[in-house]
Amino acid sequence: MLRVLTWIVLLPAVASAQKKPVTLEALASARPPAPISAVWAPDGQRFVYTEEGKLRLYDIATRSKRELVSLSALAAAAVKPQPPESFPWENRGVREQNVQWFPSGRELLIRAGGDLFVFRLGAGGWTALTSTVEDERDPKLSPDGRRVSFRRGHDLWVLEVGSGRVTRLTHDGSEAVRNAELDWVYPEELGLGTAHWWSPDSQRIAYLQFDVSRQPFYPQVDLLPLPARHEPQRYPKAGEPNADVRLGLVAATGGPTQWLDLGDTRDRLLARFNWTPDGSGIAVQRLNRVQNRQELLLAEAGGRVRVILEEQDPYWINVRDNFRWLKGGKEFLWWSERDGYGHLYRYSLEGKLLAQLTRGPWEVTELVGVDEKSGYAYYLSTEAGPLERQLYRISLEGGSPQRITAAAGTHAVSMSPGADYFLDIHSSLEQPPSTVLRRADGNEIGVLRPPDTRIQAEYEILPVEFVQVRTADGALLYARLIKPAGFDRARRYPAIVAIYGGPHAQAVRNAWSGLSFDQVLAHRGFVVWQLDNRGSAGRGHLWEAAIYRNLGARELEDQKEGLRYLIGLGFVDPERVGIYGWSYGGFMTLYSMLNAPELFRAGVAGAPVTDWRNYDTIYTERYMGLPAENAEGYRRSSPVHKAEALRGELLLVHNLEDDNVLVQNTIQMAAALQRAGKRFSMMLYPSKGHGAQNRRHLNALMLDFFERTLK
Repeated sequence: MLRVLTWIVLLPAVASAQKKPVTLEALASARPPAPISAVWAPDGQRFVYTEEGKLRLYDIATRSKRELVSLSALAAAAVKPQPPESFPWENRGVREQNVQWFPSGRELLIRAGGDLFVFRLGAGGWTALTSTVEDERDPKLSPDGRRVSFRRGHDLWVLEVGSGRVTRLTHDGSEAVRNAELDWVYPEELGLGTAHWWSPDSQRIAYLQFDVSRQPFYPQVDLLPLPARHEPQRYPKAGEPNADVRLGLVAATGGPTQWLDLGDTRDRLLARFNWTPDGSGIAVQRLNRVQNRQELLLAEAGGRVRVILEEQDPYWINVRDNFRWLKGGKEFLWWSERDGYGHLYRYSLEGKLLAQLTRGPWEVTELVGVDEKSGYAYYLSTEAGPLERQLYRISLEGGSPQRITAAAGTHAVSMSPGADYFLDIHSSLEQPPSTVLRRADGNEIGVLRPPDTRIQAEYEILPVEFVQVRTADGALLYARLIKPAGFDRARRYPAIVAIYGGPHAQAVRNAWSGLSFDQVLAHRGFVVWQLDNRGSAGRGHLWEAAIYRNLGARELEDQKEGLRYLIGLGFVDPERVGIYGWSYGGFMTLYSMLNAPELFRAGVAGAPVTDWRNYDTIYTERYMGLPAENAEGYRRSSPVHKAEALRGELLLVHNLEDDNVLVQNTIQMAAALQRAGKRFSMMLYPSKGHGAQNRRHLNALMLDFFERTLK
């Protein structure tokens, strides 16, 4: 028996020796394909998707796919003049529908190159609907297929498909007054992806008008051209004015806007909008400014507005896209975290609770489909465990959930309109992503994209282990661990803590990571550790709310317990521990190094928030309250005020035109460190936006930094 076991252990070692290590060069050359995003036909029997720049059609009956049109060819046909470079913050978070089905199912509306086209499936040809200098943004096909609405500049327009006639619906748009156009903070922090919606009868359009004149400008500047280019950004910081937002109805043929009276919205947020199925009104989800009170309003087209239901929370209320009308608008599905976990509830239009559909110490993360005919709601949840995402269905009357997906790991689902079929995008620690078409009961119809195992065949992907850490107060934390290549338990290795730590994010998941910077670090001899502390997502609202009004403190205490556990395993050198993170992870890197300086020899803080008074209104006030009401909490959570505590080696990294976490944060941190007489390094990238655009340079910079400071 011993000889057999030894042979089994040796086999992977021999195989892995023949594979390449994961290097920075391998990481830079990796180009994983984008996930398949299905746009379902109205009958739910076909869908289109984009792959390799081509629009493809999949037919379920024949289990076949074919190419329809090259999107780059359509974009070339737009022949617009070269537009000026747009600012990244102008359309951040806006979810435009660039491919839409006509109700007949025989034609598609396509936006390419800033123009609109009709593609005919039978004939295989296309016709340009617009050919203009201006960009047609956020197009929407009317439910009857006769008109297309879109935004030009700061105004709302509509085009008749048959005649090509264009009508301007609003006339007062400007930089400060934006019709059917979101500001920066609404899509970024509320996840609202559009600002106009057709009525079900195609007669009217509901749209938002954002008056951003009270929002301060942040002086973004592009320093690369000569002369430097001033690119001001409307950015409301915590405590500063939000946009004044109002909801209007306008006829599809034009005319005056009817503004709905939703009360004083100056210090309220309008978060979600759903027309009633008969088009007689629109449901509006309204929050107070600090987001601990939520109202569902029904605004009728005649002007009457009434409150259907109200929620309050001692911390804050998360908003999700889980609202659905039932029974022609007489009932609706509602998602709430009132018991500490996100669950589904069924209500009457009068606001009477009819049933709680799901319950338990787990959360519904997404409502993906409703089959009223059969009486089921389909949803993704963590019922199988917080590291999993599985598809379930439950009767609209309640009862026991039925699990649909079988494979362990993370499932993302795109369901057909009638909930007859769904695309299942699945991965796990061991398996790269695959895309499979399934029936509603989970049975497989066809594989659109099998797992791409070439990376595993070519490179030595070091195992990722899940670790459970029990804290002193009894909380169960999940972490992931990657041991170095050629791991020897008798050695003591340098370790690097990868951290995010903030709300609405979960880093430790049973999902494929493939080629990653963490793999590079492990191949260069580092232990890599990442732990999800209290405050992170996936464990319910009460778990997340542990950080309320005191960002950084609870997160660090959990991270310290995780690090003590890791060091206790015996193969990590406690004198050579580093930490790195981006955005909230950058904040946590600084907070950890300054509040537990004895634990970390080195850290890389990428795009860090260093003072929460610098961050935007909706996100910051949700978790910290208003600065005037929590001044000590804001000060306590700010790394700027702890600069004198720095003991380890620090590298600050930021984009000069970061539109999310402003570079002002890093400049203020640098000034505080200089006043305290502390040595540190800093790298500024001449990039726009929040993400690291020159990833290859950044990865090389961080690897060199950690090898220099920890080895």
